[in-house]
Order: sequence, then C-alpha cells, then structure tokens
Amino acid sequence: MPESTKIALLINPSRQYTRGILSGIAEYARLQGLWTFYRPLEYRDRTAEHRLLAVIEKLKPNGILMREPPETQAIVELGVPIVCFPYTRETIDGVANVITDQEAVAGVAADHLLSLGLTHFAFCGFDDWWWSRRRRDSFCERVARAGFQAQVYRPADMPSERTWEQELPRIIDWLRGLPKPVGIMTCNDDRGELVIEACKMEHLRVPDEVAVVGVDNDTLICDLCSPPLSSVATNLERIGYEAAETLDHMIRGQEKGRPTLWIRPTHVAARQSTDVLAMDDVDVVTALRFIRRAAPLNIGVQQVVQHTNLSRRALEQRFRSVLGHSIHDEIQRVRLELLTRMLVETRQSVSDVARALGFADASHASRLFRKAKGISPTEYRQQHQRGR
Repeated sequence: MPESTKIALLINPSRQYTRGILSGIAEYARLQGLWTFYRPLEYRDRTAEHRLLAVIEKLKPNGILMREPPETQAIVELGVPIVCFPYTRETIDGVANVITDQEAVAGVAADHLLSLGLTHFAFCGFDDWWWSRRRRDSFCERVARAGFQAQVYRPADMPSERTWEQELPRIIDWLRGLPKPVGIMTCNDDRGELVIEACKMEHLRVPDEVAVVGVDNDTLICDLCSPPLSSVATNLERIGYEAAETLDHMIRGQEKGRPTLWIRPTHVAARQSTDVLAMDDVDVVTALRFIRRAAPLNIGVQQVVQHTNLSRRALEQRFRSVLGHSIHDEIQRVRLELLTRMLVETRQSVSDVARALGFADASHASRLFRKAKGISPTEYRQQHQRGR
C-alpha cells in the first residue's frame, strides 16, 4: 500500500474565509490521493511559538499549508514545501503565496454600489492593515473614475481604543457627517456589521439612507446583520483546491520556483443592505425594479416601457441621463450578473443556466458573457468553482 503524504495544516477553520479554503483543500485530497492531515493545536496559541516549531520538526511533514502561524520564518527555514496564505504582509519569501486581488475586490464592490444610482460614497476599514488600505485606495480610485468622491473613515490610532464601545460612537459621528443617501464599502464583513449597528443606533435607514457592502461573504455574519449584509464573494474553494494541487506538485518536484496564486472576486452576494435604487426619477426606478424582477423571463425593451408612464423614446433618454446606458444594456447587465452568480453558486450545466435565465440558447449566453468578461462561461466556472 502506498505511503500516505503527511500535510501539516496550520489554518484555523473559524471563519468563512478559511473554511472555504479548507473545503477546497479537502476536495483535492479526496479526489487526488493519500493525504493525511495534521492540525497541531499549538498553531492557534501565539504564546506557544517554540512548541509549534518543535511539533513541526518532530512531525516531519511532506508539506505545509498555513496561514501565518507563530514562528513563520523558522518554519519556512525548515525547507519543507509550503503554501502560505499571508495576511500581516503581502508575501512571504521562500514559499508559494496565495494573495487576494484587492484591487479587483474593491472594483466589484464599487461597481455594485454605482449600479444602484448612488452619487455619494464612503469607505470604512483599518489604516494599519495593508489589505484594508489597498481596498480603500482602489475603491476611491474606481469611484473617482466614475466622477464621484469617496469619504474615508479614520479609526483611532491605538488598537486598544477600537473596542466596540469606543468605536461605535466614533463611527456614528462619521455617519452623521456623510451626505445621504450614501453607499459604503467596508473592508470586511465584520466592519460591515459594525456600520449597520451604528446606523441602527443613529436611526439611519439601511439601505435607503446608507447602503453597505462588505467583503468575504461570511454567510453567518452577513445573515446576523439586520438587515442582512451584501458582500463580495471570492473563489475560496477553488483557490483552496489549487493551493493543495500546487503543494502536491511541489512535494513531487513538479513545480519549479514558488508560484503565486490569486484569490479573485466572483460576484456580489446581494442582500437587503444594498436593496435600494437611489434615484429621483420614479419612472426609471420603476423600470429598474421590473428589470430586476423579470430579467430571467427574456423580457424586451417594450415590456419595460409598458411598466412606466413614458414613451420608449422618453424612457431611453431618461435611462441614458441617469445610468449612462440604454434600457437594453441594463437588461443584459442584470441577466449577465445573474448568469455569473449561478455559474459560481450552482452546478447546473451552462445550457440549463442559460435556459433558466431566458437566453435563446447556450451559445447566445456564451457570446454575451465572453464579450463582457473576456472568457467563456465554462472557463469562468473552471476558474472560480472548486474541483476539476
């Protein structure tokens, strides 16, 4: 019987981020071969640095999948193949790094808020975490390209002053000064939850006055928010699978160098915290709500017009004035958004997804998808869903 490959797994499964990654790792191990995982408890204890190193040395694993445990550098120096998911710094020397595309994440969040017709924007994060700063700067740049400006929350300088009781009044003061309605991106879902709590205490209506979108799509956190929090979802299960595959190749000597893997956004999991259309034009809002509701029914422009009190010409002019594109473009945008979400969240065939969304056939859906995304629906699913 072949000998099992020993993998030290230094990833805490306490959050959606790591659970998604671990799910992909588990699927690779299940499909590809004999892997035995070891999860020493010492990696969770920041006071047990030398104990963890001793445990790893005694275990003699064939490879390591890790976040950033205590004694990271000493573990790297053991010379064992490692794939790392760093968070206190962007990369770690001597290992294969898994990095989140922060710019793309911020762009997806900004585009989602922009699509709601908002003209005021803000960002709430942490100044002392590099990934939050990167998301902040990218969000502000994307909003600026659309012709708007984003205001930024500045937390207390000392982490000790960021307890719930201390920071909530500070965020409330910041929210009071923001023009309304406003779309806020938060650096992660925890921050989104705090902003929603602050809105409730200040009697600000979410999403009518304040629309909030977080990052990571931690479903437990998002659903505990009231109203539920919209959030940018990423290809965590897929990247977990690819991280395990990369480590396997490194162990077998099939991987030259130390590759970089990228966590990329897939879509916004839209919930009630952004269920708003912040526009003064009642007819455009009526048309947009109809499009959102009826887009899977293969509706046309004339059906949209019939749900308003305007002529087709007048409604087209209003759409271009308010949204910058045509009624037909908006129908296609909503349908492609639904198509993207179903490709990631379901295992239905592309043909079945296209049929469910009212496309004439899979070829028609594929042509539109490739034009918008640059790749086919099948290629997109392969990049973002777990497994092979």
